[in-house]
Amino acid sequence: MDLEEEKTSFDLPLISPESAIKSKYGFSKVEIVEEVKKQLVLAGPLITVNFLIFLLQVISVMFVGHLGELALSGASMATSFASVTGLSLLKGLASALDTYCGQSYGAKQYHMLGIHLQRAVVVLLLASVPLAVVWANAGAILVFFKQDPEISAEAGRYARYMIPTIFGFAIQECHVRFLQSQNNVIPMMICAGMTTLLHIFTCWILVFKSGLGNKGAALANAISYWTNALLLILYVRISPSCKKTWTGLSKEALHGIPDFLKLAIPSAIMVSLEIWSFEMMVLLSGLLPNPKLETSVLSISLNTCALTYMIPLGISAAISTRVSNELGAGKPQAARLAVCVATFLVVTEGISVASLMIFGRNVCSSDLAFSSLCLLDA
Repeated sequence: MDLEEEKTSFDLPLISPESAIKSKYGFSKVEIVEEVKKQLVLAGPLITVNFLIFLLQVISVMFVGHLGELALSGASMATSFASVTGLSLLKGLASALDTYCGQSYGAKQYHMLGIHLQRAVVVLLLASVPLAVVWANAGAILVFFKQDPEISAEAGRYARYMIPTIFGFAIQECHVRFLQSQNNVIPMMICAGMTTLLHIFTCWILVFKSGLGNKGAALANAISYWTNALLLILYVRISPSCKKTWTGLSKEALHGIPDFLKLAIPSAIMVSLEIWSFEMMVLLSGLLPNPKLETSVLSISLNTCALTYMIPLGISAAISTRVSNELGAGKPQAARLAVCVATFLVVTEGISVASLMIFGRNVCSSDLAFSSLCLLDA
């Protein structure tokens, strides 16, 4: 027996390969590579989803651009107004689910995910009601802030037709966070892809064929957001992968709303301030000497900037999910590793995208100049 134990001990290495490659932060190379893979697999589809959802409003504005300078300026300002006064707030409120659903999933309290989802839907739909009232009075609010009267009137009409969007967006965001926390991101990408393709056809019908003009583009936004929300609802209800996490409607969702708001409200403020810093520039451009042209051109520039923003947004969603899952599972060291890996990824991404924008600035500027000429000729 002693000889066998001695033989076994000689077969084992004095220093394990894993401990030999520990980094100075205490993580092995294998752990780091594995975490990078997990985050990239999660972030890739999330970046695609964010990009496709963002394209919905960009496509609408592109269709409106064919209707003339005033229509484009009004749609651009209404889109920024909607983002500042509604969509950013709902996105921030929904981000509380990253923590609640992520930790519940990591702790294997699967039934709680469905309850958190229902609670969030109730809160966001209630929050959407006063926001819808604000959108209904968008024209008057813009005039109050000294915006061009013509553009304000056009933006007000566009915003009123977008009111159904806010409720569809609220439901969509809750279901996105619900699935994201389970690392179930491929169905979200498929639903977003189907919605975006359908949106192009919907815009063409409503803008050009129905005679609605820019109001048709606003309605197309509402239809597409609701389409995506309904596809996600259908998937959650019938998919076997959500059988543990969705157990049906529960009265328990109506309890704990104050606790949910304690996390949701600060999140909403944080996200809103970040988005407002971009969108306020479009609204302020309405105070410039030639607001019709300058609002349109600035909107194009900021949309380009926003497209690049989809990459870090996807990475941030991935790291939020990873950290919540690991903390819920009682693994703080794994959560720390996830943060370190994410920091490396975002720095690398930032340098890469910044370099691409700098070296490609001549192409971008010529495209914007061409867009400006098109607007002047319209």
